[in-house]
Amino acid sequence: MSGYEPITSGVEMTQEATRPYPVDELLSAVRLEVAAELRSDGKDNQKVALSKGRRTSSAEDRHEYLFQCRRWQDGLDGKPVLVRPSRSTDEWAEAEAKRLPDGNVRLITAVDLGNAPANVQIREDDAAGWRALAERLETVGQPEHPVRVESAGWMVGRGNPRLSSERSMARWVANWGSLQLNSGQRQAVAQALASEVTFLWGPPGTGKTDVVGHIIEGSYRQGLTVLFLAPTKVAVDQALERVCDLLSSETAFSTGLVQRAGEITVPSLQDRYGEQVDQDRIAARLSASLDASLAERAEELRTTRAGIARHEKVGGLRTRLATAQLQQTQAEQSRDAAHSAQHSAHREIAEQTALIEKIGVPRGLFSERKQRQLDNARAAVASGRTRLESIASNLAAAERTRQRSLTEATRLRSALSAEEAALSGLPERTVLVSRADLLQQEINSLEEQRRKIKDAVRLQCRVLGATVAKAVQSRKLLDRVDVVVIDEAGMVDLPSAWYAAGLAGKRVVVAGDFRQLPAVTKGSSDRKATPAERDHALLWCARDVFHAAGLVGESGSVRPDARLVALNTQYRMRGPICDVVNTVAYPDAPLSTGRGGYSRVPFNPLVDAPVILIDTSKQRIAGRDHRTNTVHEAAVHELVRGLQYEGVLPGRKAESVPAGEQATDRLAVIAPYRAQVQALKSSLTYRFGQSYEGLVDTVHRFQGSQRPIVILDTTAGSGRAPGFFFNGSGLSSHTCRLLNVALSRAQDHLVVLADVEHLREHLAAGSEALRMLDHLEAKAQCMSVDQLIPVRDAAQLSALSDEELARPAFFPADEVPAAVQWDIARATRTIELYSPFLDRQPVRTWSAQLAKRVVDGVQVTVKTRAPQEQTTEAAAERVQGLVDELRAVGCLVEFRERMHEKVLILDGSVLWHGSLNLLANKGPTDLMMRLTDPVACERVGRVIERARKERAAWNPRTTGRGKTGVGDSTAEGRLYLDVPYADKDEAKKQLGARWDATRRKWYVDAAKVSREQAARWLPSS
Repeated sequence: MSGYEPITSGVEMTQEATRPYPVDELLSAVRLEVAAELRSDGKDNQKVALSKGRRTSSAEDRHEYLFQCRRWQDGLDGKPVLVRPSRSTDEWAEAEAKRLPDGNVRLITAVDLGNAPANVQIREDDAAGWRALAERLETVGQPEHPVRVESAGWMVGRGNPRLSSERSMARWVANWGSLQLNSGQRQAVAQALASEVTFLWGPPGTGKTDVVGHIIEGSYRQGLTVLFLAPTKVAVDQALERVCDLLSSETAFSTGLVQRAGEITVPSLQDRYGEQVDQDRIAARLSASLDASLAERAEELRTTRAGIARHEKVGGLRTRLATAQLQQTQAEQSRDAAHSAQHSAHREIAEQTALIEKIGVPRGLFSERKQRQLDNARAAVASGRTRLESIASNLAAAERTRQRSLTEATRLRSALSAEEAALSGLPERTVLVSRADLLQQEINSLEEQRRKIKDAVRLQCRVLGATVAKAVQSRKLLDRVDVVVIDEAGMVDLPSAWYAAGLAGKRVVVAGDFRQLPAVTKGSSDRKATPAERDHALLWCARDVFHAAGLVGESGSVRPDARLVALNTQYRMRGPICDVVNTVAYPDAPLSTGRGGYSRVPFNPLVDAPVILIDTSKQRIAGRDHRTNTVHEAAVHELVRGLQYEGVLPGRKAESVPAGEQATDRLAVIAPYRAQVQALKSSLTYRFGQSYEGLVDTVHRFQGSQRPIVILDTTAGSGRAPGFFFNGSGLSSHTCRLLNVALSRAQDHLVVLADVEHLREHLAAGSEALRMLDHLEAKAQCMSVDQLIPVRDAAQLSALSDEELARPAFFPADEVPAAVQWDIARATRTIELYSPFLDRQPVRTWSAQLAKRVVDGVQVTVKTRAPQEQTTEAAAERVQGLVDELRAVGCLVEFRERMHEKVLILDGSVLWHGSLNLLANKGPTDLMMRLTDPVACERVGRVIERARKERAAWNPRTTGRGKTGVGDSTAEGRLYLDVPYADKDEAKKQLGARWDATRRKWYVDAAKVSREQAARWLPSS
């Protein structure tokens, strides 16, 4: 065989003496993934905050805690999680978390978090799958291990697998001669049914699913058992549905010929074939009579145990009543004894008092003797009175106990009477206990029979579909696996693909596209790993099997090889869309188009060309970073609104929209970064309704999907650089793969939103992204975003309808003041003005306008940088004076460290966003955008507030004691505060304040928190 070079190592012979090659390399790579996950910041994961923890038990390597939790995620219940202290950047630790009925969370971990951890955060343990894979790899080579090393070795170019082509295809594939398959597809099926290994390269829309389905069909008819695997549940279900279409006429199909291991997620598979492929439903159908018997006995057992519980309740009431009666009797006895003692004490006091009166004043010959008698009598009287006090206390206690016992006994008699009445007609407890034991034995026997039916169903399976992860982590899915088919193999990490292929006893088929999305791995980009570790992770984990088997070179080009069959005719995209995809991802092996040039979308003048480029260069609005773009968000809104107007998408209030005509049937919006996706999801749902909820997502989430219209929002433009999505170059780069998937989701119309000037300024020469731009500008229908979003002047506002006012609109700099004034005059509740800088003239101009609104009862808040951020004392004094002017007219002024946002929010629903500082003369003055969107207003405020909390303030001037005038508030790196008790929680939350028990003061880390941040609680000078 020629055209590929197997991967070898200098220590290969040594490793083969212990574990088969290349298990050690794969195992090391998997362990690097575990380490990378524990070191990652977890930005891609939703986290749950736990607070006010306390240790409930502790043993060696096991610490149990109880935490309070405000917002729990049900998906974490019972799953492995990772934990670390809040605000920590240390490694995460493994843990188990369980939400308790009272809302608290029980956390068990091997890491000692202390006796009372204040705040921790947990997230799902994405390393759990890697650990399971490591456990499987560690045992490869041991007796009766399921991995066949020869089959697995084909994934890394080892061995000499037999290659051939089946000639008698009609024997194995039904209606072979009349199937609508092109020559490449026929070659792929024929080769796969006669070879030990086949690699199938299936670019988007080339019919790979159909080919894989016929390969599985043919393998089954050859008498082989097939394990079909894919990286995602959706991919498994979609291909398995096609297999069911091909095998549904087989006699054994209804009893589990084709089965799905794991949950079915694609509704069409569930609806059409769920009864025939779901193992539990098949077993339930076959064991319906057993289920009826089980249900009958379970109900009887429940009733019997309820009777036993009632007997036990009556017994308990009787015992408690006897106890209460005994306590009452004992209390009465104590009371009587106290009365007797009381009478005795009174009698003794009377006798001694009479003696004292009789003795009188001691005189005469026996005066000393009489004095002693008198003293003894007086002492006896005092002692008696002391006893009387004690007796009175005992008497009162006895009476209280008697009353309490009497009340309890009365209550228990009433309860017991009611329960004894309910016992009427019930058998004795011993009879019920015997019946419950017998019923449980019968249930156990029926369940055992049911399990045998499940085993029989499992043995009936000849084609099993599962995710790669389930196949790798399960000890045995099938008793015998002849053929392993791995679909979407480009998305499978190398250790998992190697292990899965090793499950095959005779044949392996690997299908996918190495120029679409790769496996999700972190080891090769782990900054805390060594360069050698990152290289190892890249080589042995991040690569797909096409590269590892030597079919694809380092540059991403394909090597001629008999093991590889390529599909090169696509049926999804119209020709012009396919041309864009070819330019980006297949310049060396261009796809031809096998479908017509028609569009399935109703004609409309908005989206009337196959490929459209909307350039946002001239309307750029700077933002915090490259992950969001307000202009692009507004453009998506206008495209959706326009498609609604043209009848392509249903209106907000549309009812009974037919299948295939819903918004999510016709349109997809794809963005590279989650932040932009979240922004679009929330704002589109608010503006257009819940039916638009599934319209937007990331590239990864749209893998395997297709829509008639696709809007690719490149997002880049608002930040300094385009970001990670665009920084790769080469056919094997992540940029090429991501763009390929995003572009190839479109069937009839592709709309690309791009800040062309920004991208051209930053993209590497010759990169796939730049080639895409060149092609689009040369071949697509091009338009500027201002042809989509109107550019208005202030005078138009008063004449617009509410619907038109709700549309996004650009305003030139010279129109902004009048337009903003128009909005300010109509605010009814709140005005929030974010302006990083303050200058005298604009402050005086706008403060006059704002003062009028304050008088009208509108709350006006100005958020700006603190005077202490100025570079000179004079500048600080000037800004402080302007702050005082704003406060003097009734504005609330709040400080935000290093802020740069220029935003105006009115009544929480109208948003002005752009490059103008309304209260300053600084910054560009090219354009502002007006939006009417409460969701966007809330999001902008939340983003700014979060940024303020997450970064320490920058102070260009010395903030030491001599310049602040603050007394001795800094010591040993601590900044001490005067925090009232009512503010302590806020100080802890905002500044991370801690309590110094010695000084009895709150403090913060002076290196992390500036005086400006802590100004609210600084001691007076």
